This record gives sequence, C-alpha cells and structure tokens, in this order.
Amino acid sequence: MLDNNLYNLNAQLIEESRSLWRIRDTYVKDAKECNECSAFWKKMQRDKEEHISDLKRLIAEHLKEQ
Repeated sequence: MLDNNLYNLNAQLIEESRSLWRIRDTYVKDAKECNECSAFWKKMQRDKEEHISDLKRLIAEHLKEQ
C-alpha cells in the first residue's frame, strides 16, 4: 500500500501527464496563428516535461525505500 506522500506524487504525475498531452495535442495546434500564445504553450510544455521528470525521479527514490 502506498503512503500518502507517494500516492500524492503519483496523482500529480497523472495530472501533469494529462495536462502535457492536452498541450501537445490541442493547445499548441490551436495557437498556431498567434506567436505569443504559441511561445507560451511551448514554454508550458517544457515546464510540464520537467515537472514529470522530477516527479518520476522522486517516485523512483521512494519506491526504492520501500
């Protein structure tokens, strides 16, 4: 059974992954007519990728401890 902290990390990983999918699949395409919005979504995409990487690392560390 997962402790609350590990559960929370996993839940956030799911949220970030879903958000990243929406950004890649829809938001970037919809913003193609606006350079400022396109740049914003691409920056957000990089941020989400970094968050996902950090969450995966933290989850892996906690799983090793169990």
